[in-house]
Amino acid sequence: MIGTGTPIKIRAANPGDAARIADIYLASRRTHVAFAPLAHPDDDVRAWIATVLLPAGGVTVAVEQEHVLGFCATSVEAPSPGRAAPAWIDHLYLDPDVVGQGIGRALLVAALRDLPRPVRLYTFAQNTGARRFYERHGFVAIEFGDGSGNEEGCPDVLYELR
Repeated sequence: MIGTGTPIKIRAANPGDAARIADIYLASRRTHVAFAPLAHPDDDVRAWIATVLLPAGGVTVAVEQEHVLGFCATSVEAPSPGRAAPAWIDHLYLDPDVVGQGIGRALLVAALRDLPRPVRLYTFAQNTGARRFYERHGFVAIEFGDGSGNEEGCPDVLYELR
């Protein structure tokens, strides 16, 4: 229960959530990941969320009285011979005003309930808050990158949960 005292609900995102999800993404990136400047203008991010991210599916939102407070986007790779197909936490972002109130945990728990193992995710190496969060939830760093594999050019960490 955040703010108003009503329970937080996790539900599938819908097209009407696109603008709020974009607001959360942009605000969270600027607040918590300011060291990694956005690689695309805000309008392009908003269009990508509305026309690519949401239609792809796998996006859930945490809502309080129908006000979106955060979102999580997941995906599952196609299997290849002799190798388990990892699932991915592609994005997990919260409104900066509600960080530390259990909403990220609720979104992560809901995602992990439905995803096959292993589950992987990337976060920036410098994003110590996110790293602590994922490590508290059982994710283990399995690879460190120099930033050449992401648009921001910032060192990153690949995490996995078995």
